[in-house]
Amino acid sequence: MKKVLLVGAVLVPVMLASACATPQVLETRMPSDANLNCQQLAAAIEETRTVERGAREDRGVTGTNVAAAVFFWPALVGTYMNTEEAMKAAQERRQYLQGLQTQKNCPV
Repeated sequence: MKKVLLVGAVLVPVMLASACATPQVLETRMPSDANLNCQQLAAAIEETRTVERGAREDRGVTGTNVAAAVFFWPALVGTYMNTEEAMKAAQERRQYLQGLQTQKNCPV
């Protein structure tokens, strides 16, 4: 019985930590960015908006976040740190891509 409780005490936090949101963190600059045409730049900018929205949603009150707060709060802290990093990276990438749009005289 003690082994079952010990295994449960170890597995539950591990499962909660692995279930926490981990939004995609974009690279600010990619080697192929300079080769993108105006349409591709617009699509890449839209992708940054999608990633940022997803990170904001992961930061909100979700069932996983509530469970993490109750049972394993360090996982919730990790989620918030990751979502902050993802949002910042998406914003920086969008600014960089918008600069490329300006250099290439793309319609906005």
